This record gives sequence, structure tokens and C-alpha cells, in this order.
Amino acid sequence: MRAALIILVLLGFGHLSIAQDSIPRVNKSTGTASFYANKFNGRKTSSGEKFNNDSLTAAHKKLKFGTYVLVRNLKNDSTVVVKINDRLPQKSKRTIDLTTKAAKQLNFVKSGLTKVEITVLDSLKK
Repeated sequence: MRAALIILVLLGFGHLSIAQDSIPRVNKSTGTASFYANKFNGRKTSSGEKFNNDSLTAAHKKLKFGTYVLVRNLKNDSTVVVKINDRLPQKSKRTIDLTTKAAKQLNFVKSGLTKVEITVLDSLKK
């Protein structure tokens, strides 16, 4: 089996790998982050959880509920880990909508919006 892999590499098929499933996938994206208004406190999120602006959660268009993501503010390099528990409208120009607590940790409450990098943390998925 090892000899076959070496032959494939020598033939220019180095992109093939026997153990591709064991390679950690890094799912990163960039976009605009905003944060929830206080009026949503206590309402149900799309996942059915009660919204709490003092928690570290977020809304995203596509990521599965319960997925943890690392959000990095590209303007000041601050980071926060949040759990996806709500949905953004498909037509939204935002990439992620964070709680006020998360926005404070990313230092963008005064500006209201910021550019972020979002990294899915596979090791924290349920």
C-alpha cells in the first residue's frame, strides 16, 4: 500500500491521500459582523433556545445549530468563541450576528459593524 502511494506521488497524483478523512478540515470565511439589539432578549431563537444577550451565541445563515465558531475581528485581532443558535435571513448582507457580550469582547460595540474572520471549530461540534 505504501509503495502504491509513493508511485502515485511520483506520477504527479500527490493530491490523492489514503487517509484524507483524518486530515482536519479548516473551514474559514470572512464577512461582516453585527450584534443583536436588546429587544430580542428572552425571545426564542430559530433553534428554540431562549435568546440571552449576555451569552456567547450567534446567528448565521447556514451553519448547523450547536456549531462553535471562532470569530476574529480583522480590525483589532480580538477573538471570541460563540455557539450558533439562530438564523440570519438569507437576504442579509451580514455574515454573522453576535450577542452584545460577544461584540464587547471583539471591541466593536461603538461602531456597530466590523469585518471578521469566522473559523468553524470541528473539535467543539456536538
